[in-house]
Amino acid sequence: LLSPQIRQLAAVLVRRRLTKHWKKLRLMLFHLFLSSTRNLSSSHKVSLSLAQLAAVILKNETLEKWPQLLHVIQQGARSRDPIQCQVGLLLLHSALELDPELFAPHYKDLLRLFHQTLNIRGQPAALYYSLRSLTTMVPGLGSDEMSLMSSMVPKLLSAIRELISVDETQASEVMEVLDELMETEVSIIAQHATEIVGFCLEIASNRALGDSLRVKALSCISFFIKLKSKTILKQKLLSPILTTLFPIMSAEPPPGQMDAEDEQTEEDIEERAEVQTPKHYAAQVLCGSRRVPCPLQLGLSGLLVLLGSILVPQRHLQPMLQVVCRALLDESQVVRNAALFALGQFSENLQPDIANYSDDIMPLLLRYLEGVQLAHTSHMAKAYYALENFVENLGDKIAPYLPSLMERMLTTLSLPGSPRTKELSVSAIGAIAQAAQESIMPYFQAIMDHLMGYLLTTQEDLRPVQIQSVETLSVLATVLKKDIFLPLAEQCCQLGLDLCDRVDDPDLRRCTYSLFGSLATVLEDGISPYLPRITTFMLYSLKSTEGFEVRTTYLFSKACHFCKKHLGLYVCVSPWFHLHEEPSSNLISSLLLHRLSVGNVYMDEKEDACVALGEIATCASTLCPIPHFPLPFQCPHIRVRKSAYEALGQFCISFRHLCERDPSEPHTAAFQKLLSMVMPVYIKGIRGDKERQVVMAILESLAKVVKACQQEGLRDPSRLGELCRVVREVLEKKTTCQGADVDEDGDEDDEEEAEYDAMLIEYAGEVIPALAAAAGGETFAPYFAGFLPLLLNKMKPSSSSSDKSFAVGTVAETIQGLGQASSAFVPRLLPLLMGAARDTDKEVRSNAVFGLGVLAEHGREPMHEYPFLQLDCSGGMSQDIV
Repeated sequence: LLSPQIRQLAAVLVRRRLTKHWKKLRLMLFHLFLSSTRNLSSSHKVSLSLAQLAAVILKNETLEKWPQLLHVIQQGARSRDPIQCQVGLLLLHSALELDPELFAPHYKDLLRLFHQTLNIRGQPAALYYSLRSLTTMVPGLGSDEMSLMSSMVPKLLSAIRELISVDETQASEVMEVLDELMETEVSIIAQHATEIVGFCLEIASNRALGDSLRVKALSCISFFIKLKSKTILKQKLLSPILTTLFPIMSAEPPPGQMDAEDEQTEEDIEERAEVQTPKHYAAQVLCGSRRVPCPLQLGLSGLLVLLGSILVPQRHLQPMLQVVCRALLDESQVVRNAALFALGQFSENLQPDIANYSDDIMPLLLRYLEGVQLAHTSHMAKAYYALENFVENLGDKIAPYLPSLMERMLTTLSLPGSPRTKELSVSAIGAIAQAAQESIMPYFQAIMDHLMGYLLTTQEDLRPVQIQSVETLSVLATVLKKDIFLPLAEQCCQLGLDLCDRVDDPDLRRCTYSLFGSLATVLEDGISPYLPRITTFMLYSLKSTEGFEVRTTYLFSKACHFCKKHLGLYVCVSPWFHLHEEPSSNLISSLLLHRLSVGNVYMDEKEDACVALGEIATCASTLCPIPHFPLPFQCPHIRVRKSAYEALGQFCISFRHLCERDPSEPHTAAFQKLLSMVMPVYIKGIRGDKERQVVMAILESLAKVVKACQQEGLRDPSRLGELCRVVREVLEKKTTCQGADVDEDGDEDDEEEAEYDAMLIEYAGEVIPALAAAAGGETFAPYFAGFLPLLLNKMKPSSSSSDKSFAVGTVAETIQGLGQASSAFVPRLLPLLMGAARDTDKEVRSNAVFGLGVLAEHGREPMHEYPFLQLDCSGGMSQDIV
């Protein structure tokens, strides 16, 4: 008999040969492979090589042409012989990994097979290959298969538990099946939330297990919380999660794994001058003899967990901030760092409420900054993170602290220090300027002296400072009066272009694009000479595929949606389609797709390019929209798509203003051509984009375009009908982003999604009066008659106040747009508006009174039949007199 090594090598060589000469070898290989599988030894390498060979054969053929393979798999997997069982499942796994779509018609049979194989005990290999195969299949399962999958979850957990006792690495790998289920059909996980979360907590709390497996278990919980935070609360899982996390987080880190500066500060704190600062004396008074930092650190981190899961009510903000403020005075640097991070997170997520506590927080932050040595850049970074997030939304409340803050920042820039220190200070100045607005003027010259030095530097180690200087310069150009910044505007524009020429850095380009947008508001048409170079750079950024790490894989439609929404992955063959391109309808289903791992910095670059283009279009009349401008409407990131649609609307409005200033025939023709391309893109985005935020942005931009363009925007005879149809689809909740599946655990949408749905309908409602005003009353009246039942349905007594307010307000504004054509609707609308004028909600009453007013103004003869209107309306308004 040949050795396993020789047999493995032979299988590898055959596999390589057959990829090039398949047609010549296929019949021989069918028989060769089948005979080989009957005589497999226990050598795993030989089995794996032959299984991979089978996968290549199957890739070139199909199961219909080679049914023997499926028979071998089924027979082997059900065999009582452990080796034959392992071989059958190994064959299946190898084939599924190469092309799962070939097995799609047999998924139900395979799921029934896994129901059987997952019950096997004492054969870890069989469990491993069963779970790996399931992981590959999950993205392609349909609703029928998912019902079988749901009943399998307890068996999955038992199989993983058995694998943990044998091979932790394999156990960690097969836990990917839980991730795939959450990505594809989270409702299945929600049905078994208690068992799955309990299982993951059991792993995470077991200190005898390896870190990688424990981290994997925690990541599963984290992922589930992100998707179904309400389920965590409903099933009372928050308490056991936190109970498990606290001991893990409070455990002392192993030697060498603590932040170097934290370790040094803790060991040498008594010997350093920093200990003599007021915060340390205060800490000694507050903390007494307590010397254990980790429990407080974990408490603060626990607050962050709650906050990140949107589980912290606003009413708890004050006591939480009291804890954070006490921690800022703690004697332990570890605790202070945790407090700074917590404060930064609160500032990001709990605006504007947290700004009301500025008198408590700002003195502590200033005191902390005074005590941090410039050499401790890690501590400084944490302090500046909290400072920036807190101050940038303070507005006028920053005034008492502005002198101290600016003195600190400018002193730091003047003293010798590391580039990181300079970068933090320059960034903080931008945040301070954002809050202070024109109050930053006394410090403007001193700031510019420092920024210009960094903008002109060629030192590579100062590159981060240079990038941050560009961003801060952009903020200054925005917040200061035009006449103050105008003398420097052209110089700054040239500096930005020179930097783009000299330095190939996406972050730098992103910041310069923001600068160009800000400078456009200052220079207006004066930016025209620089536009050819500016738009050249922006075109490069929008077309670029840099930052995409492409890994070939097969993705299915359900997985595609989840990847776009939660993981920043977009499935496509080309990065995105141009404005005039129509992607093939069977693109996703028929081609080998790519999983794109997108670097955020490149997405930020594209977003800022779109935003800047829109700002320039608004401010500079010489920038005309380019029909083939490759705006990234299919980009994976929500913010990029939003900015692309918004920029498109700004292009249209800018071009309309150009036509008003110079109503030439070429301009009018070009404008109509632009609209003929833009409107289909908007309609397609409203119908097809899967993110509510993006569709809201499109609807908002559409309303602005219609208001700006008026009748010129509806010159195409079919356009009004097309726009009304898509708005109606939103009101009827028929668009893709409104098609969220009802979870099988009984929950429909989370509160956040429900709120977005309501906002989405409100944005659609704003388009209706805009269309009425643009089309004219007689033209729009039939379309309004179609909208009216949908709006009246929200004016029922049982409707919520927000629904009634929306419907009444939309009707009132549309009546105004209809003008005298509204008279036909008086008998139907007047009783409803009079009833709404007596509503208990003030906003509903206000909108109703306005509606009655415009109806009385435009209703003509039909209104004469209601002489009591004035008296009734006065009675309604008297409720609101304060």
